[in-house]
Amino acid sequence: MTKSSNHQPTEKTKTERIQKILARAGYGSRREIERWVVAGEITVNGVIATSGQAISETDKVVLRGQVLKLASKLKAKPQVILYHKKVGEICSRNDPEGRPTVFDSLPSLSSGRWIQVGRLDINTDGLMLFTTDGELANRLMHPSYEIEREYASRILGDVTEEMLTNLKQGVMLEDGEAKFNSIQFAGGEGANKWFNVTLNEGRNREVRRLWESQDLIVSRLRRIRYGNIELKRSLRAGNYEDLDIRKMRSLYEKVKLELEEENFLSKSEYKNRADRNAKFKYGKKAVSNKYRGKKR
Repeated sequence: MTKSSNHQPTEKTKTERIQKILARAGYGSRREIERWVVAGEITVNGVIATSGQAISETDKVVLRGQVLKLASKLKAKPQVILYHKKVGEICSRNDPEGRPTVFDSLPSLSSGRWIQVGRLDINTDGLMLFTTDGELANRLMHPSYEIEREYASRILGDVTEEMLTNLKQGVMLEDGEAKFNSIQFAGGEGANKWFNVTLNEGRNREVRRLWESQDLIVSRLRRIRYGNIELKRSLRAGNYEDLDIRKMRSLYEKVKLELEEENFLSKSEYKNRADRNAKFKYGKKAVSNKYRGKKR
């Protein structure tokens, strides 16, 4: 006689919805994965996946003929980079018209893929975040977390107090009511003046459409902050930089996620990276002198 055994879920066999676990593994955003599921492009253990299906990292998941390595991807170090988007670039992996995309300038990955956090239109430059952690990307974009964005906007036209009041109280756009959280005058003379504005949404061309609702023209627009991450003056257009572990931790906390730092950077790795950054910024000689001065 054989004994029947009741299998109790363990940490290793813990299940999650397919969109969430594949996003955490860095295969795409939840929205992308949902589209792949609906299109029948994913199978789980030989059966076409369904939306919201619960799976574990031990299941055999296949995307367009490729077996996904969930277990190893979920243990990989998450990465986040800041990128200074240039005017003229589009926020897409490929463009039928052959225009440059933001992905053209990003560093290559040995595995996984970069997931962009939100979009900027072709005529807007400034800060963009990219990550290999799809769950982080999803939460940073989700309206429920109310992540504030800040933009520097150069406005052509006579901006009155009445207009500013309207924009802070809310105006009706074609896709619903919208408003700025705050508006700060940032300088300028003559016809063009700069204003720094904040809002908690990322609807298509929302900042431009808000200003245009007051019959004003946005002659320049740059995103300068996303949540607690600011665009550094030293980060030139078309360049990127890694987010350090301190800011990574803060970013994860902001969307109620825990950064598993043992899977991120060891102390020696982080020290080596800090040294490399210092050498790039201050020169090799300056860094050598810093350590030489400590030895007696």
